[in-house]
Amino acid sequence: MDNTIRTLDEARSADGTRIVYERRGDGPALVLVGGALGTAANDEPLAALLAARFAVHIYDRRGRGASGDTAPYAVEREIEDLAAVVAAAGTDVSVHGLSSGGGLALRAAAAGVPIGRLSVYEPPFNPVARIGQRPAASVRHLTELVARGRRAAALSLFLTEAGMPADTLARLTHTPLWAELEAVAHTLPYDHAVMGNGAVPTRRLFRVGIPVMVVDGGASPPWTREAARLVARALPRGRHRTLTGQTHEVAPHVLAPVLEEFFAEG
Repeated sequence: MDNTIRTLDEARSADGTRIVYERRGDGPALVLVGGALGTAANDEPLAALLAARFAVHIYDRRGRGASGDTAPYAVEREIEDLAAVVAAAGTDVSVHGLSSGGGLALRAAAAGVPIGRLSVYEPPFNPVARIGQRPAASVRHLTELVARGRRAAALSLFLTEAGMPADTLARLTHTPLWAELEAVAHTLPYDHAVMGNGAVPTRRLFRVGIPVMVVDGGASPPWTREAARLVARALPRGRHRTLTGQTHEVAPHVLAPVLEEFFAEG
């Protein structure tokens, strides 16, 4: 049984948006940033493992769960959201970001949000993309679908582009999970905006002066692992770590001790 203390609270972003977060445990402050379609609930298994050593903060990103969604969207507003949670967490706050949440955390660090140490797991950059290229046609189509209120179609497109087989997708549409995913599908363009056209932003990453650990899974596709290596090399204080046998759906019990070791160095 998880007996760690859990406290639900909220922060106010710079534009007044309500960002709801939960704190678990006690110790040095650590904020977890979820990826596309994720809510704070998705971070609970990892938070529970880390709460023995850290005061772990998990939050619903803008437009998800209990948090607000003030229009119009801009990546700068999401950076301010994360800054508000970091400020609420205390001082010398560490951050871990999953997938596009890692991309957001890297942007926040480059923008000067006071993060002590940062780790990211498989930020979905494209190692062959170049700065200035237009986003893929599928991204533009997804954004159009969301604008027309066609969340289910946008979700199907996103999952298909992510590599989900058609038969698996068909089964998913008949499960309770589908409704949960569809409820946050309107935020998919937010994650695409965070990642830009997918090119590794070397100039931006060069502005990140804090220690950063970039982690990938040894069983993930080669392009994912190459992107992680490129990100680590672009960071002045970056390091790269591979978790043998892991994929993009990294097991919390495998990731947690790696994060504990890294953040304990601070």
